[in-house]
Amino acid sequence: MSTTPLPAGNTRPFEPIPALDLRGGRVVRLEQGDYGRETVYGDDPAAIARRYADAGARWLHLVDLEAARDGGYTLHALLRELGGSGLRVQTGGGVRSASDVERLLEAGAARVVVGSMAVREPETVAGWLRDFGQGAVTVALDARQGPDGEWRLPVAGWTRDGGATLGALLQHYVQAGLAHLLCTDIERDGMLAGPNLGLYQWIVRRAPGLQVQASGGIRDIADIVAAREAGCAAAILGRALLEGRFGPADAAAERRPC
Repeated sequence: MSTTPLPAGNTRPFEPIPALDLRGGRVVRLEQGDYGRETVYGDDPAAIARRYADAGARWLHLVDLEAARDGGYTLHALLRELGGSGLRVQTGGGVRSASDVERLLEAGAARVVVGSMAVREPETVAGWLRDFGQGAVTVALDARQGPDGEWRLPVAGWTRDGGATLGALLQHYVQAGLAHLLCTDIERDGMLAGPNLGLYQWIVRRAPGLQVQASGGIRDIADIVAAREAGCAAAILGRALLEGRFGPADAAAERRPC
């Protein structure tokens, strides 16, 4: 997988996006998606989100971790509360039906993240793209590389094998007209090990029309810049931002016009 830079003059739009993962009403981070390796960062997600907004953030990535594993999104009230923050919210966890997508959009979501269903039932999710519009749905193809080098796609909060590969589903969703793709290298998630730039460059070269969101491993501003230069449209900022390794205003300064 090449790590050759994109050609000079790349003008892709770019947005740093703070992330809040919730479990039991608390803001947490998991290491490599392991529910047994959890760090708690606070019990007032709305206050943290407002702090990000006040520092210049325009988007928030909001995840219901329990729903991601078990189904049944529970953060509708918080989503409505965040409507007054000025943030546009991309959110998911446990989205299993068209009615789930509709409820989240009605509650104020700007984009709904679909993960497990995108792997298990790609034709169904392709229908949601047609029904709700390309701008309303973000497909999450979160991947773990196997010993054979193939990128496989776990589901149910990354706890079970989804039986699909990144390459195959990427092509499917390109043909279905997908606009927004979130991809996490699971082994780097919550580990502050740096983003997998080779993975994102591979995706961008294979599907140049996609708005790719880099997720997993970002630890400093240099990593945000590197994700942008790799051709990503966004970088999801989790643990490093919560731990103050850089500030939300510093991240917002790396935004490029959309």
